[in-house]
Amino acid sequence: MKAAFARIAPRLHRPDRYQVVQSLKAAAAAIIAWALTGWWLEAPMALMAPWAAVALVQGTVFRSLRTAVQIVLMITAGTLLAAGAAAFTGNTMIAVVVALPLATLLGNLAPVGGQGLYAPTTALFVLAYGSYSWPAVGHRLLETLVGAAVGIAVNALVLPPVHALHVSRLASALPRGSAHLLRDLADGMEDYDALRAEQWNRGANDLLAALSELYVGRGWDSESSRLNPGRRLRRWTPAPSTDWDIVWARVANRLLALTLTLWETATEDRGLPRPLGRARHELGRLLAAAAEVCEAYESLMADGTDQEQRDRRDSALADARRALAAVKEQLHAQGPDTVAVLGSLIADCHALLDDLTPDGGDAEAGEQHV
Repeated sequence: MKAAFARIAPRLHRPDRYQVVQSLKAAAAAIIAWALTGWWLEAPMALMAPWAAVALVQGTVFRSLRTAVQIVLMITAGTLLAAGAAAFTGNTMIAVVVALPLATLLGNLAPVGGQGLYAPTTALFVLAYGSYSWPAVGHRLLETLVGAAVGIAVNALVLPPVHALHVSRLASALPRGSAHLLRDLADGMEDYDALRAEQWNRGANDLLAALSELYVGRGWDSESSRLNPGRRLRRWTPAPSTDWDIVWARVANRLLALTLTLWETATEDRGLPRPLGRARHELGRLLAAAAEVCEAYESLMADGTDQEQRDRRDSALADARRALAAVKEQLHAQGPDTVAVLGSLIADCHALLDDLTPDGGDAEAGEQHV
């Protein structure tokens, strides 16, 4: 048992503050909706209100409103289909046979995404409870509207979700991940094998995956600002501009090309020779300096006016370009096949440094990346 838990433990994550807050809000919304419909309105089927309330504590206020429309439409459709089938057939079992296929088909065809499930499940609840008289149908719809109103109100007024901080964390992960990979490349450049080179290539692919997460995160951030009454009241960290994404997409792709070339030089069946020792040494120096540039950019993302970090970035870029010049000097000492490999590495490194250099080489332009 302990061994099994040890295997799955790394996959388990502690819930973050956002998950805890949203979960407690959903529970509170359900309790309030149940109290309003079950105690105050004395509804015969108070389940509908807390069910809707829980579903509408969404990741953004805008999504709560959009989902509310979808859920109310599907619950209304399921309720009416169930009540109509029961009134027409006079038998619960036959009503299930008639209403359930229609409600399921409607839920699948309607442009409401996963909310389509509410049509057939509502039809089943209505028929199972046996409360499908027309006054009861009115109660179902009233309970649903009460639950929807409670869910939207709780989500909008109690710590309404804002995702800007999540975007900032994802954005800072790009220079941090690039720096980590570049450090590892620099440390292993003089003596690497196929396994390590493959790990480098996977690390570069992970950067592209992180970039995709950032794109998704920006979508959530944009949506969370719409119709959000708490956006200006809560403290939030502004995310860097989309120019930041463009820069680090280029860097990630340069690293992907660089690590792929290194992997091929370490794989026996590819037949590509490695650059000679002195060239690999200078490449390691170049990549270490590039890692320091990335670390400086991560600090500048938090404070774009930090002159110390700007100087650090510019000094590291100068060191990297000197190392690049030293690598180029090694071209004449390579064999014909090695020249092709080293030339490819030089081209990738040159492009990488260009991507990391502010426009015009001016240190003040570093805010373009931040």
